[in-house]
Amino acid sequence: MAAMETAVETRLEAARLDAQLEPIDWSQPDPRSTPFRFDAPSGSLAAWSMGDPVNPRVVLVPGATGSKEDFVLLAPPLVDAGYFVQSFDLAGQFESASAGPSPRSGHWDYPLFLDDLVAFLEAGEPAHVLGYSFSGILAQLVLAHRPELILSLTLLTAPPLTGNVFRGVKIVGPFARLASPRVGAGLMIWGIRTNKNRVDDARLRFVRERLLVTRRESVDDIIGLMMNTPDVTAEVAAAGVPLLIATGHHDLWPVRLHAEYADRIGAELAVYRTGHSPCETTPNQLALDMIATFRRAELLA
Repeated sequence: MAAMETAVETRLEAARLDAQLEPIDWSQPDPRSTPFRFDAPSGSLAAWSMGDPVNPRVVLVPGATGSKEDFVLLAPPLVDAGYFVQSFDLAGQFESASAGPSPRSGHWDYPLFLDDLVAFLEAGEPAHVLGYSFSGILAQLVLAHRPELILSLTLLTAPPLTGNVFRGVKIVGPFARLASPRVGAGLMIWGIRTNKNRVDDARLRFVRERLLVTRRESVDDIIGLMMNTPDVTAEVAAAGVPLLIATGHHDLWPVRLHAEYADRIGAELAVYRTGHSPCETTPNQLALDMIATFRRAELLA
């Protein structure tokens, strides 16, 4: 009973901290973080690390049009819990804009992104990995083919479908098959610029400035990849690592689809009172669930 009461109090405290979040300057890194460049197969990737490198490693991977800055509120509670946290910008995105495309295909394709993620993971100890949105697809592909690199996997508002994942998006899903990757990317960028996510002025200013740097062609290619998502459901379910699906009540994909996918792969499901970006709006609650996932992995080690 005492343990249950403590868990409830911890959850309430995390929710209280999230409710008290105030606008920040997203362009300013956490003073505890250390920036560095990573020499990836696609080129030079902008990255940062935070915490003691001797601690268990956590790698946070942002999604399309995103960047490592998306985790500036999520990383500190993970570091405070005793973890070493790293993140990097995907090739073609923000401060990694000069990386890519692939010399083989001329595009930002699955092999390019997967080679980069594998190289980043191989550069350190096996890690607890979070894949945000599109990068949830990448992380599952790595888990399916290189499971020794991943201790646990958190899928943060990642598509809960394979094939054309946009077919399950609220409202626009029935029309997904009619849109080209460039049209789909254009709609997403338009939604970000016109603040359909209803973020505060400081966040909106940052994401608009970030879009000025991000390579539009890389976004087009990512949307195309999400329209052709490989099915590694069975491999992920059989990987034998703790899995967490974290999403918001107002995510792009309905909670029902996330719950069904969690059942298929044997993942825990966490749902927060927010939208597509719990790492920005409910970071303390997300960190609490991630740490519980990490601890399950540590018990298996």
